[in-house]
Amino acid sequence: MPKILICGRGGCGKSTLTTIAANTLSKRGEVFVLDADESNLCLTNMLGLNSEKTLMEYLGGKAEIKKALLSFLKSEGKEKTPMFTSNLTFEDLKGFSSWRDNIGFIRTGKIEHGMEGCACPMGAVTREFLKRLEVKDNQYVLVDTEAGIEHFGRGVHEAIDLVWLVIEPSFESVSLCEKTIGLISEGKHTKPYKVILNKVSEDSKLELERLLAEKKIKVDGFLPFKSEISKANLIGERLTIEDSNLINSIL
Repeated sequence: MPKILICGRGGCGKSTLTTIAANTLSKRGEVFVLDADESNLCLTNMLGLNSEKTLMEYLGGKAEIKKALLSFLKSEGKEKTPMFTSNLTFEDLKGFSSWRDNIGFIRTGKIEHGMEGCACPMGAVTREFLKRLEVKDNQYVLVDTEAGIEHFGRGVHEAIDLVWLVIEPSFESVSLCEKTIGLISEGKHTKPYKVILNKVSEDSKLELERLLAEKKIKVDGFLPFKSEISKANLIGERLTIEDSNLINSIL
């Protein structure tokens, strides 16, 4: 079963879609959610789960990860310094991540302090973690990413099976979608993708579909506006909504 990367511009609804997908897929099997957004803080509220330890902390902290990366760079790739010494299964994950029913969760890490440096080490951890994680039938991995396309530059999508592109009604969102499709359609790491519209009215939905059709981009799913989603996101409550029709259309 797939490892899915959810991406798009800031505020387009990546975390909302991630949560709805986790709720829906947890009825079919086990779902592991990786929060790979170094700045957004709200996914824990939506899921109603919070990890005591991040992947960065599990691996010894940012300083240790920087040492591993520098060692790898100095060796010019001849002697790889692994962050994970062996492959990981969902059973392994249960030893250091948070779980409720069939949904597991952990953060890669967050920017915690001013002047602490860039988020590149977190991107490296996310990439290596996904490459090491083994997924069986009826198991799903959902990766909620930061806004934009930096994770593709870091190669996070290398171990991904499917990309979900979330679009809201804005020209920037459409342009970012087009750029992302170009990035994941080049080289040896070409990935299949699905396009999902979010936060659209009937009028903006038609206009978005027209704009995307001009760019030969097919719309695969539509997340309708729901007041319960808006309210939960406003007050930071757990989001319990499921949507089998949407998830079936984008798997």
